[in-house]
Amino acid sequence: MQLPFGRVAAAMVTPFRPDGALDADGAQRLAAHLVDSGCDGLVLNATTGEGPTTTDAEKDALLRAVLEAVGDRAAVTAGVGSNDTRHTLELARAAERAGADGLLVVTPYYNRPGQEGIRSHLAEAADATGLPVMLYDIPARTGSRLSRDTLLRLAEHPRVAGVKDAAYDLLGSARVIAETGLHYYSGADELNLPLYAVGAVGAVSTVANVAPGGTRAVLEAHARGDNAAALALHQRLLPLIEAMMTTDPGTVTAKALLRRLGLPGGPVRRPLLDAGPELAAALAGALTAALPDTAPHEAALPEAAAR
Repeated sequence: MQLPFGRVAAAMVTPFRPDGALDADGAQRLAAHLVDSGCDGLVLNATTGEGPTTTDAEKDALLRAVLEAVGDRAAVTAGVGSNDTRHTLELARAAERAGADGLLVVTPYYNRPGQEGIRSHLAEAADATGLPVMLYDIPARTGSRLSRDTLLRLAEHPRVAGVKDAAYDLLGSARVIAETGLHYYSGADELNLPLYAVGAVGAVSTVANVAPGGTRAVLEAHARGDNAAALALHQRLLPLIEAMMTTDPGTVTAKALLRRLGLPGGPVRRPLLDAGPELAAALAGALTAALPDTAPHEAALPEAAAR
């Protein structure tokens, strides 16, 4: 199956230098490492990438740097969502000019339009360029859900190709998968395997920043029909997923672990705060438990370890 956004796409953090400036060189090193370690997709400038606190110029510079680093070895998707339709369209067109392979567009947050407003916003974003669009459904952050009817209508748009699903509604997602040709991606690491089992095609993963090989191994085991191995691999990652995704925001926890691994990440931007010593130690313990052989630049989970 030809997947427009890859199968395992890291929701990549945006590396910053100690002074808080964009670290474009670090972003290139991190992107190359993630692709070398199992990711065939990267999603930039989204929530984990601190899109809300990076400027448009920084978003453009990051995208161009990563595209230069990975070439055609991975699908590079640019997060262009905002709660301002005009700004979203500007970001979408800029991403296309920079060479992005696809766009991630979140439902408008805070102003919370109704379903017709959401549909119109997302459709206009899909109209703005010739790139495939992944819709992002994450009501816990936006306050609004993409209803089944809205998804079915948007699925008719020729450039709406996928959904990053963090709605925590397996029944609803399974119904839309069954009724449309949309490529569904898990947007919640604990649901990577369950969603894949009901027809999703991949994951957009925060945990893949530090465990790209382990994240991929779960889906590959299921794809080849080895459900027992897929389950064992998934269960082994769960404590790491829980530590990263249920304490502080994933950006904070991912950057703390990238520091431990000696990989680019740097500090977070306010209003986020960097992980303190207690959280950093707990995260390091969870990473070591899930990936006991992890060393700098080697955050991968051999399938044999779970057998």
